[in-house]
Amino acid sequence: MGQSQGIAFNNLRTNKKYRLTNYGEQTEFVILDVHPNDFLLKDIHTLEQFWMSELISYGKGEDFSIWEIR
Repeated sequence: MGQSQGIAFNNLRTNKKYRLTNYGEQTEFVILDVHPNDFLLKDIHTLEQFWMSELISYGKGEDFSIWEIR
């Protein structure tokens, strides 16, 4: 059995905190804005802003998952 994917993209909401795991790396972020084909994010540790498409630009690894955090 494979690992659960967590939350689907269409269930992500602004001002909520999430942890994305992809290719062994974890990123914790808040969603600042939702665009038709992308999400503007802010890293909760560094406060850097970036797009979701940047995190998945190399595809989705076998460990890909998104989970809401508190």
